[in-house]
Amino acid sequence: MDHTESAANTPGSAEAGQTTSRRQVPKRIAGVIINSLKGGVVPRIGLPYITVGRRREIEAILHDVDIIEGGGAAFRFIEGRYGSGKSFLLQAVRTHVMDRGFVVVDADLSPERRLQGTKGQGLATYRELMRNMSTKTRPEGGALPLILDRWIATVQTDTATAPAGETGAMPGPDDPEFAARVDQTIAETIASMQDMVHGFDFARLLTMYYHASQQGDDETVGRVLKWFRGEYATKTEARGELGVGVIIGDDNWYDYLKLFADFLVKAGYRGLIVMIDELVNIYKIPNAISRQNNYEKMLTMYNDTMQGKAHHLGIIMCGTPQCVEDRHRGIYSYEALRSRLADGRFSKEGSRDLLAPVIHLDPLGPEEMLVLAGKLADIHARLYGYEPVLGDDDLAMFVRVEYERVGADSHITPREVIRDFIELLDILYQHPDKKPADLLASDEFSYAQGDPSDGMSPQAGGQYAQFTI
Repeated sequence: MDHTESAANTPGSAEAGQTTSRRQVPKRIAGVIINSLKGGVVPRIGLPYITVGRRREIEAILHDVDIIEGGGAAFRFIEGRYGSGKSFLLQAVRTHVMDRGFVVVDADLSPERRLQGTKGQGLATYRELMRNMSTKTRPEGGALPLILDRWIATVQTDTATAPAGETGAMPGPDDPEFAARVDQTIAETIASMQDMVHGFDFARLLTMYYHASQQGDDETVGRVLKWFRGEYATKTEARGELGVGVIIGDDNWYDYLKLFADFLVKAGYRGLIVMIDELVNIYKIPNAISRQNNYEKMLTMYNDTMQGKAHHLGIIMCGTPQCVEDRHRGIYSYEALRSRLADGRFSKEGSRDLLAPVIHLDPLGPEEMLVLAGKLADIHARLYGYEPVLGDDDLAMFVRVEYERVGADSHITPREVIRDFIELLDILYQHPDKKPADLLASDEFSYAQGDPSDGMSPQAGGQYAQFTI
């Protein structure tokens, strides 16, 4: 890999930012960016237009991506407060790795989606991951049929271009001998998968999908896709429709992610990146045994990737400091994980070890927020069709006002600043007679409120205290 070229294209790099800023943002993408950020969520498209900062964090993750591409595996936790940019960082990495030829699956945990559960919560997470399976040509998700069809086309091409046999001629695509050679190529391709856990049935269904697609049997194609997506409720149903006596469930869904990672490389992709957000939903599980079971599953996934038991697989999980570091309910309440993930003696804010398993997101600085504000001002003007009204002095004044808030040096988040700034742009657009300086000093401009569940909002302060007896 050419690392010089990679650095120039790294999200958040100066070169990437300058290149993107010179391009005019399409109006459709501008609308998605502004509406998403105003609503407090990360846009799924258009991130290169607004990416600033986080260069060191992104480079650390892309170093893992190089390892994954070479056949290894990696596991990272991204820890940060609500609104600190965890989801934004995930989406920036997601866009970049898809451009490099990786397949990405992502899911947000919820009360119904966990890593492990007795009522199908783990399987629900797997189904969400499969539903959101994305590639460069299908970034919105639902890419599984496309991937399987590409694999079939690749196998047929490889068979057609293979050296001819003793007859000196390669049979045509409609010749039975060609189909037999394709079958042989498929068997050779997936032979190594049969040694993996559940690999035999996985390989068998791949072969079944190929034959069904060649014969125009859409019903069987749909059933195989249903099986791969984990949508069979019972083994009896799967056996009756496909002749397979195993289904994807709560206990084995992670094994199938490893199989998919191996298969995707054979299908011509670089590997599989799994992104799981909202780990706080595990922290919120009221039952201690259920929480521990989820942390046990997390430990299994961590050990597999770090010990070389998985290949071409990367896993990134995101959570708040509380859900990671809390010794009573968080990830660190599970001693086996705490001993593996906790910071050493030398890591602290300002000098973090970004090669450690946990990446701590420090707040963005005023300079980075100033650059972001300038980008958003241009995008907002593009969306609503007016000339930008905020000059450099106005942008600097806005950032100064935001960072002069009490506690802003440690508690301010990009989400709050962005929502404030878009509100300012909206008001100035709707009231062109108002001046930015007057508006910033008036009561019409109010700060966005932090998430109360983060424990950092003004209302939360002073009501509860932690102490050690």
